[in-house]
Amino acid sequence: MPGNSTITVHADREIHPSRAVAPPIYQTATFWAEDGETFAQVAVDPRGKDFYTRFGNPNHAQVAAVVAELEGTEAAMVTASGMAALTTAVLALVSAGDHVIGQKSTYGGTGSVLLNLLPRLGVSTTLVDQTDPAAYAKALTPRTRLILVESPSNPLLQITDLRAVADLARAHDVLTMADNTFATPLTQRPADFGIDLVWHSATKYLNGHSDVSAGVLAGPAKILDRIWDVGLLTGATLGPIDAWLLLRGMRTLPLRMPRHNANGLALAEALHDHPAVARVHYPGLATHPQHKLAASQMSGFGGVLGIEFTGGFEMADVFLGRLRYSRRSASLGGVESLAVHPASMWRGMLSEEQIAESVPPGLVRLAAGTEDTADLVADALAAADAALAEAATT
Repeated sequence: MPGNSTITVHADREIHPSRAVAPPIYQTATFWAEDGETFAQVAVDPRGKDFYTRFGNPNHAQVAAVVAELEGTEAAMVTASGMAALTTAVLALVSAGDHVIGQKSTYGGTGSVLLNLLPRLGVSTTLVDQTDPAAYAKALTPRTRLILVESPSNPLLQITDLRAVADLARAHDVLTMADNTFATPLTQRPADFGIDLVWHSATKYLNGHSDVSAGVLAGPAKILDRIWDVGLLTGATLGPIDAWLLLRGMRTLPLRMPRHNANGLALAEALHDHPAVARVHYPGLATHPQHKLAASQMSGFGGVLGIEFTGGFEMADVFLGRLRYSRRSASLGGVESLAVHPASMWRGMLSEEQIAESVPPGLVRLAAGTEDTADLVADALAAADAALAEAATT
């Protein structure tokens, strides 16, 4: 099997081949057919590429080919965002009266789907402590149809035992979906541990340049075909230009991820013992309570870390304001470093009570970019020093 760098450059070569070195952008809403028989066939082909762009587009198919090979799955599909990937999949796989299990530590949008959207549709949900594999078994009911996992989790960087969850789910005929956004397929492939479906906010590491909003799903073709059917109705379609930009970004993923991994670990190690810091959440640290599990599932630990400050929100806010290279912004996974206060950002997705149950008020999520490691470390330490000094004067 070719290596990841070769896959990202060549896995889509046979999709609409041309003599152009860079793939063309298929900026068209629709495609014509040679005859009625061909038209009738492409109109029903799941995840097609030659009928109507809401049904599929060559640029979509090129992205899907690369993602599927990277994740080690049979097939893949693209959506307009990571949330579109999640919601379209869930709407396709569960119905009123069903039950879904999720995690207490999870991205705010995923939490809102579990806590706010699904109950309105007659789907019951249970959120469990992902660090306890037995909690999933306790949460199972005869109506459980889907388990959603996220590892490492956003923003506490907790780890899910993927194989344990997959084995449990398969024994009870329950589907599993894993959010692999933080890890990327270069450092973790959930399908290798038995997870059925993988999804990403491709806006993040897969694209890597903060200029696209996109999502991807990877897994068995039969399951993706069910999701694609619902996607036709929800219209969660990625534009051809965005798909082209996503593919271009993925070409350099194997070059970018080692730097993200190195910068994340260096920042975690540098801030771990700082007097302003109560705790650093990063699975690459030997002190992380799930470090051994993370190391058994991951070949690198990503560029995102959670920094919990001793002075709560006020100290965290000073830290964010003093950073020079890490800009205060949502998102992550781009070449530039970004930092954010999750409890503030998630107010548009979760209630104050829901946020308080899942995110410490003094937590900063720092997403290391690809800048020089020494510069990011010096910048973070200086900002932490400033936060500590200001706290001492108030």
